[in-house]
Amino acid sequence: MVDMSARTRHAPVWLAPRRLRALLRGDGGMSTAEYAMGTVAAVAFASILYKVVTGDSVAEALASLIQRGLEGGGI
Repeated sequence: MVDMSARTRHAPVWLAPRRLRALLRGDGGMSTAEYAMGTVAAVAFASILYKVVTGDSVAEALASLIQRGLEGGGI
């Protein structure tokens, strides 16, 4: 079994300031807020996209495209 205390005694010198900065920074909840805002934005975009795709103009364009494909006609 490896003695973990022996490994931590010989940690690099630059590691201690990084740990101190991470503790003092104090932005622990920021990632949660960013995820929440991203989720709200994604839901808003999805609802707008759903309205556009289920609209009459898009349905007509897709039906026209499929009809031309089945007829073998070009553009």
